Amino acid sequence: MPGEWSIAPGSEAKRVLLYFHGGGYCSGSILSHRRLVTEAGRAARMRTLAIDYRLAPEHPFPAQHEDALAAWRFLRAQGIAPEHIAVGGDSAGGNLTLSLISKLRTARERLPACAWLLSPWTDLTMSGATLASRDLVDPLIHKAYLEELADAYAPDPMDLKDPLISPLFADLKGFPPTLIQVGSAETLLSDATRMAEALGAADVEVNLEIWPHMIHAWPVWNAALADGRLALARAGEFIRGTMGRR
Repeated sequence: MPGEWSIAPGSEAKRVLLYFHGGGYCSGSILSHRRLVTEAGRAARMRTLAIDYRLAPEHPFPAQHEDALAAWRFLRAQGIAPEHIAVGGDSAGGNLTLSLISKLRTARERLPACAWLLSPWTDLTMSGATLASRDLVDPLIHKAYLEELADAYAPDPMDLKDPLISPLFADLKGFPPTLIQVGSAETLLSDATRMAEALGAADVEVNLEIWPHMIHAWPVWNAALADGRLALARAGEFIRGTMGRR
């Protein structure tokens, strides 16, 4: 499985952000998200590891989960302590972040220091209210498109309510501190807000940021978008602050 380190000047070698790119489990790559990942690492002042996990439809669920766990095992084999690892991702990558933590917790393994979820896709049953209410505002993500992605990633007869497929329905007790960033113009807004509510109800420390007028995964365009750079700076502060407590 291909992976790529990003090491900005001043990065702490013993601290790592493990990042899973978005793309609905059917697209996206190290290349498409290289600048986002690099700048996130710069803001967090730590190395980043991005991986090219396998994609659907050629590789449906659970191939992506196997690859995410392999990446985690790789970091642990390098001697990186769990409390020095942050796990993050955008869209489907946020989904994969939550599912990896769920698998680690079920196995009673030590968990990462924190999770960073950027415009996470948490409910593949597509029951979020903003899929309809934000449909005319969001220029990128629409329900029919998400349904195509879900069919490729978890085809029948898979249950889309499986907590590893839709982490909104998972048992979230014991999860690490989590930052969720989402744009107010996203059809996936309710995936983020309901996830924050579910985490809070499970007594997890959760920070929800709703960015006015922002679209899906807006920090991808941080080169030209000031709010993208600011969001990454806020994520970096959260990650550093969380690791500093452990």
